[in-house]
Amino acid sequence: MGVYQILGGRRLCGTVTVQGSKNAVLPMIAAAVLTKEEIVLEGCPKISDVEDMAEIVRSLGGTVWWERNALHLNCEKIEKSRVEGALSKRLRASLLFLGSLLARTGEAYLAGAGGCRIGKRPTDLHQRAMELLGAEVFEEDGTIRAKANHPKGAVLCFPKKSVGATENAVLFAVGAEGATRLEHCAREPEVVHLCRFLKAMGAEITGEGTEQITVYGRQGKRLLSGCRYRVPGDRIAAGTYLLMGAATRGHLTLSGAPLDEMGAVLSLYQKIGGQYTRKSGTLVADSKNVQHAVPYVETEEYPGFPTDLQSLYLAAAMTLEGKSCICENVFEDRLRTAEELQKMGGTLQICGKWLTAEKSRLHGAEVVSQDLRGGAALVSAALAAEGFSTIRQTELIERGYERFPETLRKLGAKIIVEKEI
Repeated sequence: MGVYQILGGRRLCGTVTVQGSKNAVLPMIAAAVLTKEEIVLEGCPKISDVEDMAEIVRSLGGTVWWERNALHLNCEKIEKSRVEGALSKRLRASLLFLGSLLARTGEAYLAGAGGCRIGKRPTDLHQRAMELLGAEVFEEDGTIRAKANHPKGAVLCFPKKSVGATENAVLFAVGAEGATRLEHCAREPEVVHLCRFLKAMGAEITGEGTEQITVYGRQGKRLLSGCRYRVPGDRIAAGTYLLMGAATRGHLTLSGAPLDEMGAVLSLYQKIGGQYTRKSGTLVADSKNVQHAVPYVETEEYPGFPTDLQSLYLAAAMTLEGKSCICENVFEDRLRTAEELQKMGGTLQICGKWLTAEKSRLHGAEVVSQDLRGGAALVSAALAAEGFSTIRQTELIERGYERFPETLRKLGAKIIVEKEI
């Protein structure tokens, strides 16, 4: 178990090179089993979720290694189709092996999927997609068993938009016979990046970035080719540092930020008084005039304000004049972070999926990370608070942020990392 000790009251200033996207690279790792040739993911973030996905590939018979900041995967000898619970329960993205293993081996067995406790995350949309493409799926106590002897293309309309279910359907459809039309798809950039990665491997896909994606199956040629691919910048990591800068009234330069994917958070940043310039993938953000809360913020599917940054804005909102009403429409349990922020003096009210935040005199306290992004929000609040804060369960934070304490130190933060026995 990890612990951060943080001394607040210091502005974050300096340059951050934005890491490769966690949410984009995890499905790419699952997709690597679709080829017997080598995959190279350049700019891959060295975070625990990536290491856990790599360990799943190894357990299936693949080989994985690092060369500097590039992750190499070779799945030539994969024969297994079983992901044991000790591995699959470490992270939610393990579920993405359902589609890729069905396409590669015709079978898949996943002993449960893990991930942060941020609300209801059922697998029914994933299972329904596999069934419509010709798989037999059985689920019991979280364990999923699936078999597909002759997957065929189909028309699938998702009753609810789901990033993971869209990605799983695309992964499976690549190995099906004929065309698959997916309707009411998630439009998140991570879905787009997966489709582009698969196209670099030789898949034929159209419509990514819209609500209708068409995947043209391999017509019996179930395996794709290897490729070298650069992982895009992480929009959530970039938004995290941007909002941390706002909370501490800092001045940050974010190099490699995916600016075209950050419209909603940049709009909010301007509304609270932040000023920024953008040029060639570099964002220069000056928070000295950050002052006024946004009266109403609502989390939505892309391109709306992302649920992953809700708690980061909440931490910043407590330093602003006025009142913010925040509506969490995606994952209801993200609101648990608000209870930890109250321990730091946060003036917050929680009612159902609504949060109300007012300007607060934040002070150091001992708090516990409830999930990945909520943990980062606790760090942000601690940086803006008076005195020392102790943050526990920081291993959740390090699932998604590369060299997080080291990066914050370079920006002027006073942070000590400890291990809790």
